[in-house]
Amino acid sequence: MRRLLLATSLLLACPAFADDAPSITALGARLEKYDYPYPAQFFEVHSQGQTLQMAYMDLKPAHPNGRTAVLLHGKNFCAPYWTATAERLRDKGYRVVVPDQIGFCKSSKPRGYQYSIHQLAANTHALLASLGADKVTMIAHSMGGMIGARYALMFPQGVEKLVLVDPIGLEDWKAKGVPWRSVDDWYANELKTSFASIKAYQLKSYYGGNWRPEYSRWVALQAGMYEGGGRETAAWAGALTYDMVFTQPVVYEFPDIRVPTVLIIGQRDRTAVGRDLAPADVAAKLGDYPALGKEAASRIPGAKLIPLEGLGHSPMLEAPERFYMALDEAL
Repeated sequence: MRRLLLATSLLLACPAFADDAPSITALGARLEKYDYPYPAQFFEVHSQGQTLQMAYMDLKPAHPNGRTAVLLHGKNFCAPYWTATAERLRDKGYRVVVPDQIGFCKSSKPRGYQYSIHQLAANTHALLASLGADKVTMIAHSMGGMIGARYALMFPQGVEKLVLVDPIGLEDWKAKGVPWRSVDDWYANELKTSFASIKAYQLKSYYGGNWRPEYSRWVALQAGMYEGGGRETAAWAGALTYDMVFTQPVVYEFPDIRVPTVLIIGQRDRTAVGRDLAPADVAAKLGDYPALGKEAASRIPGAKLIPLEGLGHSPMLEAPERFYMALDEAL
């Protein structure tokens, strides 16, 4: 408890988080100095000749409805940003499992690992099997949407419903003209990560230039992994996983998804991996989520689209009550 209070006070020390960025405390490459709002448990993943730890939170309802919901995080987030959504689902009777993928947050960050969307989906399946969760409702945001879609393709019998919340990978950035970037170049870029750089990216891509103080806690959590001794480990994992999302599109297989699917799409979202390297004419056409959401819904058999006007990439943070209404409709 003392460690939790300390970490929380560190994150909230500068309530407005001024534009010149606060002093961020090093939280460790695996957030060793930050306690999650619910106990972080660890599942042993035996993968590629290694034994790795996959962190997760497991919220159990007082009055179970017999269903399990799985919340998959985005590239620039850790499991705790799902907390309010998880509590709401738990109170409706769902058991809620919220994992950190291998390479992210409290989970292992192996230096020598072939990251793939398939592998992360398989790791997630192994975790859920260990918990006895044979069929789940999968709610997947951003990069988690790529993993959720792949999971539905690999394990359709294990998915009751797939809810994709502003997923990335609705377009193939490379095929649209974004230049390839080497892992070494991704790594050099990741080494520059700071509170200020994360905030600047999210301010432009996620929130349409409108920043609120409450967003800063999630930026500080991410930035804390890149401070002090954790920087190189976090940056290398970040580089490998950026290469993964850029080079392994799932979009071409959308017509093969055979589970009930709902897309919740913020209509102001303009997220696109690698836009910073793209020629101006290419960059201007990327991340058109209103169009991409409609196209994805038309290509996934039977899919339903719920557009959220005026919202960006992270509606669960930007307008929680509107997101919950959309999620209730999806479920």
